[in-house]
Amino acid sequence: MIDRIVNTGVDEQDIQEVELEDSIRPRDFKSYIGQERLKQNLELAIQAATKREEPLDHVLLYGPPGLGKTTMASVIAYEMGAQIRITSGPAIERAGDLASLLTNLQDGDILFIDEIHRLNRTVEEVLYSAMEDFKLDIMLGKGPSARSMRLDLPKFTIIGATTRAGSLASPLRDRFGHIHRLEFYQPEEVQRIIERTANILGVKIDDAASGQLATRARLTPRIANRLLKRVRDYADVNGDGIIDTVISTQALQLLEIDELGLDPIDRLLLLAIIESYNGGPVGVETLAALTAEERSTIEDFIEPYLMQIGLLERTPRGRKVTHKAYKHLGKSMPNDSNSLL
Repeated sequence: MIDRIVNTGVDEQDIQEVELEDSIRPRDFKSYIGQERLKQNLELAIQAATKREEPLDHVLLYGPPGLGKTTMASVIAYEMGAQIRITSGPAIERAGDLASLLTNLQDGDILFIDEIHRLNRTVEEVLYSAMEDFKLDIMLGKGPSARSMRLDLPKFTIIGATTRAGSLASPLRDRFGHIHRLEFYQPEEVQRIIERTANILGVKIDDAASGQLATRARLTPRIANRLLKRVRDYADVNGDGIIDTVISTQALQLLEIDELGLDPIDRLLLLAIIESYNGGPVGVETLAALTAEERSTIEDFIEPYLMQIGLLERTPRGRKVTHKAYKHLGKSMPNDSNSLL
């Protein structure tokens, strides 16, 4: 996938800034901005579990990437006063890997599994009894002499995160007591996140500039923080380190991020539909060929935001651009424009 400043995935530079990211991440519900309904539900569940001195029911968090699923898992652990172990679906290759993780947990611990939809099916089956009965069935030996052993596990909580809740097997999904979707943020919430991050990083930014970044952050905290860091770099090199609207405008122009937060890849996809297919409909496989991107990249990283802001729509026949997309790109509507309204 092409490296994009508005990519909602975790890139190599993000990995290199782990310690910085940890300082930016909110620790508790009070400092976690946005997702108010989700926070209310989880606070209630945590208070009830704490009062009963029980572990929290297993939690499934789903939604587009970059909205704070990992951060929310850390906040839940903090509010519960529990230790958290972090892993991912692809990292648990065998049932033995899962057994090692689970047997090393203590009562009340939290195991966070990112990309849980990518768990191996054999691992999933072992996880069923672990989640429901806190028992672990393992096989000792091979062939005719093989025998099964059932181990008691501590009372733990699994928090799963996924961008594709529909890809989870139904038996696994049904074992989560709390299933919550993280929604895109409002621009004013994103602005508060930018101002909070700027304060932590020691960056001076005025209200107008933070508002400008918020409108171009695709309603996503991860992108907002990434934009702030890149604009901070520009301000340090080309100014006095203070971010105002002049500096932010120049930096965003250099990054080719327009007023709706679209980058060149977004515009390429929309223009391909307009110029090659008269606004659509066109199949996603064709779009993948036109833009030289994988289908999964288009479906997971490009389309969700374009649909969220009303520039693209999915139909049974394929993808179509809207009147708003024509207007934003400065293109004239085709003669059969009524079909796009």
